[in-house]
Amino acid sequence: MKLSYVGQRSKESFTRARRVFPDGTSRVTIERNPSPRYIKRGIGSYLYDVDDNRFLDLNGNFTTLIHGHAFPPVVEALTRQLQFGTCFANPTEVEIELAELLCRRIPRVERVRFVNTGTEAVMFAIKAARAFTGRSKIAKLEGAYHGAYDWAEVSLAATPDNWGDPAAPRSTAFYRGMPASVLKEVIVFRFNDAKNARQLLSFHGRSLAAIIVDPMPSRGGLTAPKPEFIAAIQDAARENGVLVIADEILNLRQSFRGTSALYGLIPDIITMGKIIGGGLPIGAIGGREEVMRVFDASAGRPLLPQGGTFSANPLSITAGLAAMKHLDHAAFARLDELGYVVRDGIARAISKAKAPLCVTGAASLFRIHPMAVAPNDNRDAWPSPSASKLMNRLSNFFAQNGVILPHGGTASMSTPMTHADAEFVVDVFARFLDNHLACGIT
Repeated sequence: MKLSYVGQRSKESFTRARRVFPDGTSRVTIERNPSPRYIKRGIGSYLYDVDDNRFLDLNGNFTTLIHGHAFPPVVEALTRQLQFGTCFANPTEVEIELAELLCRRIPRVERVRFVNTGTEAVMFAIKAARAFTGRSKIAKLEGAYHGAYDWAEVSLAATPDNWGDPAAPRSTAFYRGMPASVLKEVIVFRFNDAKNARQLLSFHGRSLAAIIVDPMPSRGGLTAPKPEFIAAIQDAARENGVLVIADEILNLRQSFRGTSALYGLIPDIITMGKIIGGGLPIGAIGGREEVMRVFDASAGRPLLPQGGTFSANPLSITAGLAAMKHLDHAAFARLDELGYVVRDGIARAISKAKAPLCVTGAASLFRIHPMAVAPNDNRDAWPSPSASKLMNRLSNFFAQNGVILPHGGTASMSTPMTHADAEFVVDVFARFLDNHLACGIT
């Protein structure tokens, strides 16, 4: 069944929205072509827009909805909690239960603090490292996304025009007016470049509070880290008294124990979010008990005060607990299998068509690239204008065939999906190759 990319009612809604929002939306990440699609409801692995078109959802609100939409255990838990209240100035017992689950499950998480977003989690993780070490500088991956904290945004939008020396990337501003002092406090290194990462981190080590790393950065290509790269980070941190922050806000969904445990990273702090909120806003900072003491206010003012009117609010915590309880080993195994079916099927279709594309990913995640060789890092993954157009056509083709595929981003599977859903994704992709690349459109 062919569907219009954006229906008439969505177009009308966008016209209204442009009267109240600066660009017609409230998030820069909203896709538009040229209008965004407005959603009416989501059930399981499917979305329904305001024009009554149905789509298999491979976005999942940017990988958040690991159980899909309106997951019954979450709906039931939230319905009960709503009758008792939405937020309190006092703590609740349910926040203890979710923290206990995370401490049992995720290695190196001995203590937890809840916040409202992934951005807050990263911000307080960096502040915690500063408070613990007494240092201010951090090191981060070029092109890696860690939320909207100034220091975490350095070199997020680096381009071939300004990213500088491959061995020592330039610290670049993310937005006009970003303080020059921020750029001076962030050392940038490349993903999977073990040799130069070791040299840069060792040279600056004594001034660094933390090295923040996404074990498999989406914007870096969703490629697995090399063992020698992980070793370089760990060695430089250990030799110079630098804390390692693992940003697993997206990649926590890779396994029951998270992603660091899969790739041998031993962090001091882990930032979490997305799947631990069951579809509601949440963030968490977890880490070694010694490091997490910077938040301890039991004897007076802590080294790092952290509050937040809605931190650990019972709605997010209740939804998160219900979702995480249903993410057992069997659920992860099934998600892994669905992800493998899609990645393997797409790779086979690419090989058969001899198309200049590739697919990367792990567990329930995958990403299609407009290049024949899988990228090794952010620079390799940088698309040319023609490649971006190709990915836009791919996303449009999927939408026309009832599937929401993020444009140039990470796609994800969810527990309500079936083998038939996974095979349908592969079939749509194969038909795209037949209809487009076979006709010489690249």
